[in-house]
Amino acid sequence: MKTNINVLIIDDNESMISKTKEYFSSHAVINVVKTIDNGKEGLEYILNNKNSFDVILMDIIMPEMDGIEILENMQKNNIKKNVIILTSYKKEATIKMVSRYDVDYYMIKPFDLSTLEKRILDIVNLEEEKTTKSNKVEIEISKLLHALGIPSHIRGYQYIRESVYMMFENPDMIGGITKLIYPEIAMRFDTTASRVERAIRHAIEVSWSRGDYELMEELFGHSVDYDRSKPTNSEFIATLADNLRLKSQLVIS
Repeated sequence: MKTNINVLIIDDNESMISKTKEYFSSHAVINVVKTIDNGKEGLEYILNNKNSFDVILMDIIMPEMDGIEILENMQKNNIKKNVIILTSYKKEATIKMVSRYDVDYYMIKPFDLSTLEKRILDIVNLEEEKTTKSNKVEIEISKLLHALGIPSHIRGYQYIRESVYMMFENPDMIGGITKLIYPEIAMRFDTTASRVERAIRHAIEVSWSRGDYELMEELFGHSVDYDRSKPTNSEFIATLADNLRLKSQLVIS
């Protein structure tokens, strides 16, 4: 469990802020690090202080900039933080709009502070569990790529590692490597989809000339026996993702 959870509050309700700060003032884990009473300043703080808080408590309707615009800007800037919406605005259409931005929880004012406390602890602990699982899977992917003879300094190594993880997490992507995976990897590494494809192909060719033959045979079947025939990019990535998925109980235990 995380020993210190830093909370940012963006809300113009002075009474709510005062009560929340008082409630958490002597809390063993949760610490209110900053309170801001308008959306524009809230966004500026988020953009400039990304590492100073873990959870955002935020209203939707605020002066100068609303909560949805803050969420839009966070998404554009790839800022991923736990967010709890605290609001008296409960129209279904608004709740649906907010849900597009991967908000963790939506609480209607007035709310019980002990419930808010529980929600903060729950979402941070869940995030930690996800991170632990993610780290273990990434380590297993790296081990597999090294065993297959792909050196970590070539670009294709990074692209394959990201691609395998994406397909591990989303098996439905198996038929969308060109339309889904290449563009996403290109965006992450500031390059083009065609360069991603070529770099992955090069990495597979390197693997086929220097990788562990027995491991290749185990993963890709008898195709390696016939002139060491190379799989396509899609086959290579899908096979590694499937192999990791089959052993995932061991990987994350």
